[in-house]
Amino acid sequence: MSKLVVLNLGKGDLYKGFPDVTVQLGLIDDLRAMEFRGSLPAAPEIPQLYRNWQILYSALYRYSGWCVRLEVEDTDVTNFSEVEFNDLCQQLSSRINNWLNCEQFRKIDQKLRTQLNPNEEICLMIATSDQLLRRIPWHLWNFLDDYPKAEVALSPLEPQRPNKIYIQENKVKILAIFGNSQGIDISQDKRFLEKLSSQAKIKFLVEPQRKELSDELWNQGWNILFFAGHSYSQSKGVLQINQTTTISLDKLAHGLKKAIESGLRLAIFNSCDGLGLAEALEDLHIPQVIVMREPVPDLVAQEFLKHFLTEFSSGQSLYSALREARKRLEGIEDEYPCATWLPVICQNPLSAPMIWPLHRRMLTTKSIFAILLTSLLVTSLVMGARYWGYLQTSELHAFDHFMQLRSQLVTEKPDERILIITIDEADIQYQINKGMQMRWSLSDQALAQLLEKLNKYQPRTIGLDIYRDGTVDPKYLDLATRFRENNRLFFVCKVATTDDDGDTDGIASPDGVQRERLSFSDFVADDEVIARRQLLYLTPPPTSLCTTEYAFNLQLALHYLDKAGKTSSVTKSGYLQIGDVVFRQLNEHASGYQEIDASGYQILLNYRSLPSVDKIAEQVSLRDVLDEKIPLASIQSLRDRVVMIGLSAPTNTNDYWKTPFSTSTKSRTKQIPGVFVQAQMLSQILSAVLDGRLLLWWWSGWIETLWIWVWSLVGGITAWYYSKPLHLGIATLITLLTLFGICFGIFTVAGWVPLIPSALAVLATQVMVISWFRRSHLDKKKFNF
Repeated sequence: MSKLVVLNLGKGDLYKGFPDVTVQLGLIDDLRAMEFRGSLPAAPEIPQLYRNWQILYSALYRYSGWCVRLEVEDTDVTNFSEVEFNDLCQQLSSRINNWLNCEQFRKIDQKLRTQLNPNEEICLMIATSDQLLRRIPWHLWNFLDDYPKAEVALSPLEPQRPNKIYIQENKVKILAIFGNSQGIDISQDKRFLEKLSSQAKIKFLVEPQRKELSDELWNQGWNILFFAGHSYSQSKGVLQINQTTTISLDKLAHGLKKAIESGLRLAIFNSCDGLGLAEALEDLHIPQVIVMREPVPDLVAQEFLKHFLTEFSSGQSLYSALREARKRLEGIEDEYPCATWLPVICQNPLSAPMIWPLHRRMLTTKSIFAILLTSLLVTSLVMGARYWGYLQTSELHAFDHFMQLRSQLVTEKPDERILIITIDEADIQYQINKGMQMRWSLSDQALAQLLEKLNKYQPRTIGLDIYRDGTVDPKYLDLATRFRENNRLFFVCKVATTDDDGDTDGIASPDGVQRERLSFSDFVADDEVIARRQLLYLTPPPTSLCTTEYAFNLQLALHYLDKAGKTSSVTKSGYLQIGDVVFRQLNEHASGYQEIDASGYQILLNYRSLPSVDKIAEQVSLRDVLDEKIPLASIQSLRDRVVMIGLSAPTNTNDYWKTPFSTSTKSRTKQIPGVFVQAQMLSQILSAVLDGRLLLWWWSGWIETLWIWVWSLVGGITAWYYSKPLHLGIATLITLLTLFGICFGIFTVAGWVPLIPSALAVLATQVMVISWFRRSHLDKKKFNF
């Protein structure tokens, strides 16, 4: 927000001094300000220096042959030099700074410096009714050298807050009056305004009659009043509206007042000696007027208007546009000395400066083509980066975040078809205390007792998620018999792999178990050992001790579902189908996964939305089963359930895995035992087939490309549509939040669609469109005006 500094000089003058100087500091449209007080001494030398400067300036443009937008009387000066004029300019500048650097005013200077930032836009308003003070070049004050974004304005001593509430319209309405052009060239002014026809509604009045001008002031809601031609200020401002009519503004007071009430916010008099014109309009409480302090050469007026319109119509603030246009006149001061002294804003400090409504740009054929081309280029680059895996890590993190967020908003119940018997440190100690001969974490004696007790409860399927290669202890022949003959009992082995330590042959299955009841327990994990994929089938290497092709969770699911009349098959596309449900296979380029090892048959794992991953099913400990301490409700519900037996003791297994929930700051467990991940995988298959719970799905590559391209287009259009950084920032934030909301909404119905590539496409396209627009805007500055 721009800062506003109002330097109120009170009722004093340069001959008597200013005993009551007040400085108010606040925001441009909110002057609830801090206030400083001080004084300024008399400076009688300044009026005389300025009058001398005026005389030489008038003589300079007369004898240099300038075309000036003012008819003036001859001066008495017949002999002078430019050196003399430049020396007088320097004297005037030095005397003004000496006056403003006096001891009485220094305290105000210091307080202002503590409150102002050199990088912020500052409007310094000089509030005075003294005619001479309104004419002197305040921009020469050395204080302003430290604040490059500051600009000086003039203000009435007692401004009134306007009753009009200004509503920003899509197009600026300009009433452009071209008065008497005898001896000057105002055709360039007209051409500059015509360049704005796509952004503004402009009415041109060329040498109008008084009635025509008055009617236009009454009949239309103009935003800007523009005048080019001859004008001057004596006791009041006067315009030459045609070659025969000279009129003071008080003769148009009623029409002007009506125009101001109807929305007139800015008057621009690109003509000579306009301070009297500004004063007349200030009495009518117009928000802003731009005038020339002194007679203005044709070329100076043209150059100022060209640069001002370019800056203002491109979205610069009113003060920034005037400051840039005024400073650009420095380049012609060799030929037209003091050109930068002439333009000034007269501002009502109780009105916010007008803003050109460029936040809504019109899409032209050229801009549409540029946005389309840019979006296609960005989409191609994003898809290329994605294809080669550069976005995979961020996309997987987004996947994890969606999983976490969904579990907080959507809560599912544990799967009642599954019971997990856990073996932890206390269970291991229990076996040792009972004198059992330990074999890994589960002795043959404990396993035999466990299977015998489970047999009474009649579960439909039993899965032992513990490696038991080798033979059974001869003491427990019944256990060996169960291994051979119990068709509902399934075992695991480990397939041969290649790891950092070299080739491993895997872990074999128990002796005597039928191949139909063997399964592998291997997972496929992404970087950071996170289990997001579910491996259903693989072809073991020839050297593997584990030769089964089916996953543990799949074997349990197929056995359980077979009893429910749900059989498996293979579709024509080669996908696994169980009942009516098709399990879509992952490939090396599937949604966020790019360049992965997709060997075997892999699907995405759609975790249940639970408070914790290990709450997937009811759990009882091994010792409670052996001591028959299972709750009666659990015993009664064991019939026809899937019972999984697995380790939960962290010191007795390496079977610990991260999940998408492990990265959450709210997660209490960063890793969980593999038996709970197996239960999640088993539950996914059972729930999909029996309950219709959705499996995770994703779009084909072409649809994803189209999706990303659409968001790239949205980014390009917002960058074109909003020119103000704040507006664009808000629009971008809304766009990204909308994208996130849509992607998450789709995820809640099990769809994984591109979030990170789409967001990247939005931002990249915006950057490129903004760069293109700035280049074209610079070209417009160079050539259009």
